[in-house]
Formats: sequence, C-alpha cells, structure tokens
Amino acid sequence: MRTAGQQFMMQAGPPDIVIANAGVSVGTLTEERDDLAAFRRVMDINVLGMVHTFHPFIETMKQRDQGRLVGIASVAGIRGFPGAGAYSASKAAAISYLESLRIEMRGSGVKVVTIAPGYIATPMTARNPYPMPFLRNVDEAVRSFTDAIENGSSYSVFPWQMAVVAKLLRLLPNPLFDALFANAGRKPRHPMI
Repeated sequence: MRTAGQQFMMQAGPPDIVIANAGVSVGTLTEERDDLAAFRRVMDINVLGMVHTFHPFIETMKQRDQGRLVGIASVAGIRGFPGAGAYSASKAAAISYLESLRIEMRGSGVKVVTIAPGYIATPMTARNPYPMPFLRNVDEAVRSFTDAIENGSSYSVFPWQMAVVAKLLRLLPNPLFDALFANAGRKPRHPMI
C-alpha cells in the first residue's frame, strides 16, 4: 500500500517544497486521567504528523540536490505554558526535530525551514479565553511564511514582536517566569480532540 506522499509523487512528480503544518491544540492537565489520550493525540499529530509528511519526499529531494522542508512549530514551543502542556511540549519537540533534520540535511541541497508563529486568528485560537498579544490574520501569516520559505531561513518567528517576547521569556529565570504565568489564562480543557 502506498502512502499519500508516494501517490502524489507518482502523479505529479516530486515537489520543490513540502510544508508540514499539522497542528492541534487543546487544554490539558496531566493530573486528569481523561487528558492522557489527548496528550498522545496532540503529540501524534503535531510531531509524528510532521515526520510522516516529510518522509516520502526526502530521498527524492536529496537525489535532486534541492528542496525545502518547512515545519510549522509555534512560539508555544519556546516556553511551556500552564494548561497547554501537550501543545507546548509538541511544538518544542517539533522545533528540536526540525533542528536535527536541518543538520542531517546539511550538504544535501535540502533546506529545512522552521517557522514558529505567534497567535494567528484561526478557529483554533478563537476558543482562547485570554488575550493574545500581536494576534495576526491568516493573510499576514501567509506573507511572513512565504518570505521565510523563499529566503530559506533556518528559523523564523512571526511576528517580529513575538520573536522579541519569546527571546525575553527564554531568558527569564524560572522563578520569575513561574510567578508571571501562574495565573495566566488557559485554553479550555477538552478530554478528546
């Protein structure tokens, strides 16, 4: 049985760019037994979905000595946020996976682009009951993603304001980060997604 990627390549030929934009988000709490399945599903979709998306195209891209593998991560992967353990962990894993893949592809002609957006106005973020700084619409996001892909950027955070905030959050000592985010808004829990 052929994968969807293999069927596509047989019909259309190998693509120059493959974008893995699998992403689901759901409020999760480790203490809730019902959330364990949600953790697994988020990790399967957000991380393994990316691996399975890229897999059928890598060998052909390497043979052609060209191609771009683009993974959509999130600024939520830079620091873990309360009530979003599954999503934050999955996007942190995506960032690390893409970094590993980028080094593996070095010298092969295949570029790996990591894009870590902030909040984008989509049905996924529409459920968030808290302020979303620097919220952008989909058209703005697409323009930024396109620029990062065309430039072959190895790592890009969108928008630039969120990139600054993400760097600052990464530098905060844990006690200060914990105090600032202990009472932060949380995505509503949904045991299954």
